[in-house]
Formats: sequence, structure tokens, C-alpha cells
Amino acid sequence: MGRYEERILPHVINLVMNTEQTREIRRRVCANLKGDVLEIGFGTGHNLPFLPAEVSRLYAVEPSGVGVQLARKRIAASSVPMEVIGLDGQRVPLPDASVDAVLCTWSLCTIPDPVAAVREARRVLRPGGSLHFVEHGRAPDEGVRRWQNRLNRFQHRVGGGCNLNRDITGIVAAGGLAMTHMDQYYSKGEPKPFGAMYEGTAVAG
Repeated sequence: MGRYEERILPHVINLVMNTEQTREIRRRVCANLKGDVLEIGFGTGHNLPFLPAEVSRLYAVEPSGVGVQLARKRIAASSVPMEVIGLDGQRVPLPDASVDAVLCTWSLCTIPDPVAAVREARRVLRPGGSLHFVEHGRAPDEGVRRWQNRLNRFQHRVGGGCNLNRDITGIVAAGGLAMTHMDQYYSKGEPKPFGAMYEGTAVAG
């Protein structure tokens, strides 16, 4: 990674991903988590305040050391024991069937092989476990999708590899998980090419 991606971008993401709207979404996505949880794309720890008391441990995967440093106060304030276990959601250093849930918020857009990350989520989930996610991705409207395709190269460059136009439903299915709940909507107050959201849960198919 260059200096921008390594040193500057984590600070930008720390600010822009901590709005009233994103906090409400995180609250919903985290609401039913329990037991041992793997978070793919821990970022700067914005999900920590929303983890229910039923979560016994959090295993975090995060490629940005600066991001984890920025999370220090949130980590200290959280009652959930946590451990950063790896850098790459495509290769999670946990045994098969070792967690009760996987949490992924706004991360599949950036992981180079998102299908591999979902397969890893499936591998580490215990029977009956589920993936809890929110992602932005390919819009439902053709006109918005055209803008996403036009803007994607710029977004990829300034967003540290982020993509606007990934088919999140298809990625989850290709990774071997079946949707149990999924809401698709546009974020309020955000340009539609950047705000097409997928929010839901999925289990092993």
C-alpha cells in the first residue's frame, strides 16, 4: 500500500463512516449477534458500541494497522474481549466451525476476492451460524448502475480499492450462503451511485 492508503485513508474512513445514519445501520446489523463472532473488516472499531451483551468474544480481521490504532478508545470502552487475528478476509486464521456468527460491514466492496471472503465465513461458521452484513453495491436501477460503472475507476483509486458496482447478492450466493433476510435501499442524503445498500443475514446453503 502507498502512503495515502496506509496513513491517510484510515483517518478519512474513520470520519465518513461514523454518521448518525451509519450508526443506526450498525445497530440493526449487530442486534442479533451472540457467542463468538468473527468480524471481517474491523476498520476503526465502529461496530464495537453496538455489540450485544450476548457476544462473548470478537475475532477481528483488518489489514490496516492504522485503523486498529484509531480504534484504541473504542476497544478500551468495550466489554467484549477482542483479538485481532489477521489481515486478510480471504484467508481467516481460524479453524472450521469455530464461530457463531460473522459480521461484515462495508467491507466486501474492497476485498479483492469477495467470494473467497464469503467462503471463509461459511467455513468458520458453526452449524446454525449466520453472516450479518451491510454493504453498498450494484444499484437496482439501470440508470444508477451506468453511473456506478462510470465512476468505479475513480472510486477504486480514491477509496483504497473500493468498488461501487459489486453484485452483493451474487457474491453471497457464490460463497455458499443463502439469504435469510435482505433489505435493499438507497441511503438517505447520499448520491445513489454511492448509496445503494444491501443489508441482511445469510446462512450456509
